[in-house]
Amino acid sequence: MIDRDHELSIARQAKLLGISRGSVYYLPQPEPEADLKLMRRMDELHLEFPYAGARMLRDLLNREDFTVGRKHVRSLMKRMGIEALYRKPNTSKRHPGHTVYPYLLRGLTIDRANQVWATDITYIPMARGYVYLCAIVDWASRKVLAHRVSITMDTAFVLEALEEAFQRYGQPEIFNTDQGSQFTSQAFTETLKERGIRISMDGKGCWRDNVFVERIWRSVKYEEVYLKAYASVPEARKGIAEYFERYNSRRPHSSLDKATPDEFYYASLPALPVAV
Repeated sequence: MIDRDHELSIARQAKLLGISRGSVYYLPQPEPEADLKLMRRMDELHLEFPYAGARMLRDLLNREDFTVGRKHVRSLMKRMGIEALYRKPNTSKRHPGHTVYPYLLRGLTIDRANQVWATDITYIPMARGYVYLCAIVDWASRKVLAHRVSITMDTAFVLEALEEAFQRYGQPEIFNTDQGSQFTSQAFTETLKERGIRISMDGKGCWRDNVFVERIWRSVKYEEVYLKAYASVPEARKGIAEYFERYNSRRPHSSLDKATPDEFYYASLPALPVAV
């Protein structure tokens, strides 16, 4: 997304994309081995107890002989981009200057492809580090339309995944996200508005919708990530890409009457108008 040879300065490009200039120059620093082990276990516990905050996670970890305090757990949760899932006014860390859009899905029957898309970001542990995964998902079919793996949790890799989804599958009527700063950024919302896509954001009382994408995170982590210890970022990208290919084309879903996401997606696409 950043063109170092462009006439616009890197600082200006970063501002337009809604990302920090520092992230452009970011070089990953090795994490202490103890913290990596702790973060891996915290990630597993978060999937099992999504409502657990820093205090509960601390207590769960202490019961497993991890010596850690609440403040350190809270610091690692922030670094990992996870937080307790429960009913509250703010479902994610949002930028105070960004516009938040109303929630549009309450009472809506979502039963066809490209009616609603959604996205989120999750933490992915590796053997000696970690990365972040963003996925663009078709709500009705559970099909992962596009994804990106990044070493930083900024807006740029989310926009790359979004643009790929547009190129390959058209566009949805509604796009739903949480109130994370990546999704409320002007760069992200303007990309949707320019295409006439209605923007929906989870808010107070809508916390259960996060569970929809959490199920996909659970699947990719237990069926792929936790079974392997990726040695590098390219290896993580390759493994996750291969998993989503299997997930879309071969993995049946009970919620789809045992169809695969691909089967449901293409079967429920609106019919093209017939030329007369």
